[in-house]
Amino acid sequence: MDDRLGTTRSSLSLNGIDITQETTNFINNNAVAIAHPTTTTSALSMLVNGRRIQQRYELITDGPVQVCRVPHAKNIIEKIRFSRFLRRWEDHDINLAHNEILSRKPEGYMDRGILYSSIEDIAIWSKAKMIETDCHFCVRIVTNECVYFFQMNSLQLRDQWFHSIHWKRNKLKFERILRTANRPEILLREMTNMIDFALTTPIENPEIHHFPLEIISEILQQQQFNLPRFVHENVIVALAPLLEKNYPSPEICDFFSRHCRDSPRSQIVIEMFTPVIQRILKHNTDFGKYPRMRIFVQEYLLALNSQNDGLRVVQEFIKRIHGPTMICPFPRVLSNFVSVCLAAIYNFFEDRKNFKFEDKQSCRAYEEETECQLVCYTKMLETMSTFDDWRPHLGLLLQSIPFPDEALAHDRFIEIFKNVVKHVVEDSRCEVHQTVLGIREGKEGWFEMFCLGGIACDDDGEMFSLMLSKLISCCCRKKRFLLSINKLLPALMLLALRENQSSLETLCAMLDLDAVENRDNKLQLISTLQSTSTGLKMYAKVCERQIALRELQQKGGPKKLTLPSRSTDSDLAKLLSSGSFGNLECLSLAFTNVTSACAEQLIKLPALRYLNLWSTQFGDAGLELISEHLNRLQVLNLCETPVTDKGLAYLTCMKMLRKLNLNSTHLSPLTFETLKEKLPALQECDIRYTDAW
Repeated sequence: MDDRLGTTRSSLSLNGIDITQETTNFINNNAVAIAHPTTTTSALSMLVNGRRIQQRYELITDGPVQVCRVPHAKNIIEKIRFSRFLRRWEDHDINLAHNEILSRKPEGYMDRGILYSSIEDIAIWSKAKMIETDCHFCVRIVTNECVYFFQMNSLQLRDQWFHSIHWKRNKLKFERILRTANRPEILLREMTNMIDFALTTPIENPEIHHFPLEIISEILQQQQFNLPRFVHENVIVALAPLLEKNYPSPEICDFFSRHCRDSPRSQIVIEMFTPVIQRILKHNTDFGKYPRMRIFVQEYLLALNSQNDGLRVVQEFIKRIHGPTMICPFPRVLSNFVSVCLAAIYNFFEDRKNFKFEDKQSCRAYEEETECQLVCYTKMLETMSTFDDWRPHLGLLLQSIPFPDEALAHDRFIEIFKNVVKHVVEDSRCEVHQTVLGIREGKEGWFEMFCLGGIACDDDGEMFSLMLSKLISCCCRKKRFLLSINKLLPALMLLALRENQSSLETLCAMLDLDAVENRDNKLQLISTLQSTSTGLKMYAKVCERQIALRELQQKGGPKKLTLPSRSTDSDLAKLLSSGSFGNLECLSLAFTNVTSACAEQLIKLPALRYLNLWSTQFGDAGLELISEHLNRLQVLNLCETPVTDKGLAYLTCMKMLRKLNLNSTHLSPLTFETLKEKLPALQECDIRYTDAW
């Protein structure tokens, strides 16, 4: 009879549970110091390819359950009376609340809740104990007053309820113990037990990992200055497994940051914090929402910098985060690194500005002590600029000059940061080295900052000359750019007097493209060129080109001209150099082999009204150039050319365009709408076989 009734005292030895020996060992090894059930389920784990895989369950908090309640049997008569033959089952909608198990309809067996604190044991009830063969999936809950049986329809559902109740019960237990514990050793032990339980429970739910982090964050906030150092370190070690897949809370970030400041050379910083920092940098999306997480990263980097040969350690950390491949597999890493560095540099100068010193000696001591921080973060930017895949985005992030004026005037900062600018300028990609220019028209960029007399110039224009040389020789020999730097003409002329080659070339280009704003400046520019032997030779060549251009533009020659198919850029150049084409209004280069390079010749034909480039390799660079010079163009055929939205956007400057053929180009609907809005004279536009069609 005892075997059939299964009392609390005999349940462990009498229940015939179908559980393997391996599963029993697994439970025994992983349930230390946790309120564990007397029995468990056979479905808890399984062998897959020789490895033990624990079965996982979703946390369940609501659902229909059949309930039976039986008082504790005190004698043999009561055991017979409460036997399985005399029991009845009630249907209840059970809810696992924070403190107790409730029924949506508190009546019958569930007229009062089952407090988790009153539960003495919870176990899976053997199917061998069930009389009804189709309903034998039960969980037994033993309280100090009676025994409850929860019956489900399947083995999976039974195990899910069993582990969910077990989690809720232990969650409340740990919560109460940790909030009332006063001794550090008890606090540490219970924290460790709670984390071990969260890591071993088969329940799978965000709450499982979030709860330990939340309760530990609360405890750390309350006792942040009372915990001894050994507790600090042991808490960090215990938290490490939880943070493998979760971000630290703001309170935990503060706790970690304080440890980095107090013990920067501790081995825990390297061993325990590095995986956490790597996860934050690889996956975090917004430090604006989590400022204390950013501070934790900053303190960690300073702790690395305090190691022996710290700058090299920080540099190796960045390289390790980037990875050995040509392209970093984590797109968020660069933005997070830059965000950390910019915030740290800004705070460095703000703190220095707000700090009050008694005398110059204490001010100097403070500067020497803190300057290593500035060097660390600036060196990080320098290291990031060495990676080819990071450089385009880094240039864009720094294009707006996100530094205070105090930083731009700081010798040590500029000394290091110039290397970042140098790496950006020397990049062969136009979209990269153009980021030294202002982010928009009228906004100054690094180009102006390093100009002679600029706030960041400390090398007599050496960095400025490097930038100018790259820009003027690659993608900025354009009238638009040259007009924009007229404000820098005094600096350009001063460098030209010193026979700086890039400045001399720029002044000559300004004369070639008529990009000098007024006559006085033009005369002064010419005088500057004539003042040096190199400049005089270059100016002579400018005069020769101007004479040839005037001859080309003299009235006369044909009004219409069609080049034969397979003509090239050089063929067009030879043709236009053979006589006068001042009357040329209609030019057809359809089905020829000309490219964007022929734009250098086309801009010499200011009277051009009609231009046919059908089925040529004329692209975006050519459109940019002709849009600055052929302002009288009325008809333009770009059918089957490789032009894109980037080049087509330049057409908005050609206000006299009446007909435009963009058939079979890479035109987008948005660019098409912009063209219609910005070109008031446009009457006809062929957009067949484009995305805007």
